[in-house]
Amino acid sequence: MKPAINTIIFDLGGVLIDWNPRYVFHDKYFDSPDKLEYFFSEICTPDWNEEQDAGRSIVEATQLLVEKYPEWETAIRDFYGQWTSMLGGPIHGTVDIFRELKEKGTYKTYALTNWQSGLFDIALVRYNFLHWFDGRVVSGDEKTRKPFPEFYQRLLDRYSVNPLEAVFIDDNLRNIKAAEEMGINSIHFQSAKDLREKLTAMGVL
Repeated sequence: MKPAINTIIFDLGGVLIDWNPRYVFHDKYFDSPDKLEYFFSEICTPDWNEEQDAGRSIVEATQLLVEKYPEWETAIRDFYGQWTSMLGGPIHGTVDIFRELKEKGTYKTYALTNWQSGLFDIALVRYNFLHWFDGRVVSGDEKTRKPFPEFYQRLLDRYSVNPLEAVFIDDNLRNIKAAEEMGINSIHFQSAKDLREKLTAMGVL
């Protein structure tokens, strides 16, 4: 018989908060679609951004790229200069699920997020529901990130979480697979509706 679930672990960006750099770098930002795609694939890449999630200063990261790609300076500086415009707001359906879980009083809830620590402070000011968690583990503070096993382990150890009694929710399949390899029950987030259905099937909602 499987252990009962008593802990819910949420990723934040793409699950509870809509964050997308294309809110700033949209179709009209550059003068051609090719430049837009080149910017994301070769300059301000996901790998580059994740170095900041793991603790690198956004100032250092920006200066490194400006020195390497001076002709792209304006766009590079806009990545963090206009970062707040990349926040699309709460994903309300998921926030509603989070609220229901808190109101049940049955579950401990935690956040496990790849987020640069200084930028995360902005989210903490902007979104009250981030203060509902029983604990948060933020990559920028920990100087490591998903999908590295030690990042997940810090949450498990810090809050005495049994992975067999937890459910981890993330929109990134890479992060889901890493959690599953550690024995953590996981849900690949697709939509709030799908999440509700899966949590209901698990007997959580």
